[in-house]
Amino acid sequence: MESRARSQQEASTMSSMQRAEKVASELNDALRYGQREKVLELLENGADVNSKVEFGWTPLHSAVQSGDKEMVQLLLAKGACPHTRKDNGGTVFIEAAMVGNVEILELLFGCGFNINDSDNNGFTAFMEAAWYGKEEALRFLHSKGADVNLGRTASEEKKKLGKGGKTALMDACLGGHFSVVKTLIQEMGADVNICDNEGRNALIHALKDYERGKSESDVFEIGHFLLDRGVDVNCKDEAGKTALILAVQRKNTSLVKALLDRDDINIDAAGEDGQTALMVAVERNAYDIAEMLCKKGARTDIEKLIAVANRNRASEMACLLLKYNTRFVPTKPDNWEPKSKRWSQQLQSLHKMYRPMIGKLKVFQCVPQRIQSASQGDIYLGLYDGMEVAVWIHRRAEGVKEKTFLDQCGSCEHLLKLFQSEQEKGCMYLCFPLWEKNLEEYLQDPEDQKDYKGILKMIFQAVRELHSLGFAHQALHPKNFLIDLGGKIYLADFDNTRKLTESKTELINKDLENLSKLMLYVLTGGRKPLNEVTTEDMAAGSMDYEEALDLIDSLASRDERGLEGLSKHPYFWSKQKKFNILKNIWNKIKDLTDDSKDAFNTLNAGKPIPYPNWTEQVNLLSLG
Repeated sequence: MESRARSQQEASTMSSMQRAEKVASELNDALRYGQREKVLELLENGADVNSKVEFGWTPLHSAVQSGDKEMVQLLLAKGACPHTRKDNGGTVFIEAAMVGNVEILELLFGCGFNINDSDNNGFTAFMEAAWYGKEEALRFLHSKGADVNLGRTASEEKKKLGKGGKTALMDACLGGHFSVVKTLIQEMGADVNICDNEGRNALIHALKDYERGKSESDVFEIGHFLLDRGVDVNCKDEAGKTALILAVQRKNTSLVKALLDRDDINIDAAGEDGQTALMVAVERNAYDIAEMLCKKGARTDIEKLIAVANRNRASEMACLLLKYNTRFVPTKPDNWEPKSKRWSQQLQSLHKMYRPMIGKLKVFQCVPQRIQSASQGDIYLGLYDGMEVAVWIHRRAEGVKEKTFLDQCGSCEHLLKLFQSEQEKGCMYLCFPLWEKNLEEYLQDPEDQKDYKGILKMIFQAVRELHSLGFAHQALHPKNFLIDLGGKIYLADFDNTRKLTESKTELINKDLENLSKLMLYVLTGGRKPLNEVTTEDMAAGSMDYEEALDLIDSLASRDERGLEGLSKHPYFWSKQKKFNILKNIWNKIKDLTDDSKDAFNTLNAGKPIPYPNWTEQVNLLSLG
């Protein structure tokens, strides 16, 4: 009997849930299709105004999507929660921006929405209005304080994949909404040169294909407008293709011409596939574009251009190429092998691909070739006259300043040294001997054999060398210490945190404090983040444990001996040196009386006794 009653109760509950789901579905459908009488009937019969259907849609979301302000007002009056989110995190306020209904936006804004609130994918109402070309909604949101240049937020995992960072301007460019693009830039001050997390700016997005399609006239108008506003023409997409290559791919002759009129255009830039704009034009048999490129000086002595033209049965193209001295380029056998183990695959790719040379430097600014991002410019793999290098790319003015400092480091053993440099079109390329890992990566690699004392010796020397040049680092983070194939450590400053000390002891002292934390980090194998590690994480009783603790404490307390004196701390002494010092002490005091003061006076040549209770601190093991 009890089992039957429970089954009946469960069946009744299930039936009730199914009825509720059915009513919720009917309510959302009625709202979407403008069936007002049906909506009123369902509400009158007790339909839940906060129910959810597939993908988390609520009745209020559906009413907003239909653009029915009266229904929105009715649902709010009936107790609908305006802050409920769909499964993707979207609110009714964001939905209203997509629809573009300013009256509904104004009504919902009064419910206390954060103007820059976003869904789970980082889309704000302002971005959605730009994406769908809703200009009046955009103006309303801007008037309420929407951040024009805000980029889409992304999780750390998505950032590593290059996701996020797109702005409303990029959305409008991708959608082909020329009027919105003009409004964003002229009225709202949108920055044309902001890049997303894949390094693409608004011009690149204007040239990308769009799922709902856009006309070539829209692409030209937006592209030309951006060019007039000084957009960077050498920015690249996720495949390393410049705006010029993308415009050639689209066969947008007018925009190609506008791009070629820019003095700073890199006409011979190539994508990851090694193709330049001219190669693409020949491949696609775009004669007029190929002719423009040849007249502007595009290189014709690369790849098998004539062979491609002949394969396409494009005799006119072949004649054009011959007119501009195209010749057969034989493929040479190549057994080149990089020295670097970590960067081997990327260096092989760089070696094989065509890249226009910058002096003796071959480099490709794309994500797969990027070693590190920094606030003062990214670092890429490069080949300088065949040698593997790391290339730090700067604007010329900043690069000249940095080169001046780096030239001072030439005689230092553990400061990152400049190998060579090149300049081209407003940029400076600073080249360094290539490193394998930074200190953080090295410590966390279980395969590497660790000599912590040796590591710390090099770190101490690097900081001393920087101080000797009159600078304090201010950011002694594991990522700023680089390790080459031979295990040698170099201190770098890619974020330009260093400061002239000018006898300011507080700057030196800050480096000592940071060095104390870094020493702890090294001795604990980098198992915890730098700011979380403490002396409790050290293995008590380990080799040189007491000396290490004393040195860490001396650094943190800004010991008067300074870094020069602390570099000679007993922690760094070899076993032989410790033995020799104890032996020397014994030889000096063995024939003295039992008077401890007499012994100390002898050892200190009459100077004040620094450690009167030293015998209580002697480690018996060290005495044998």
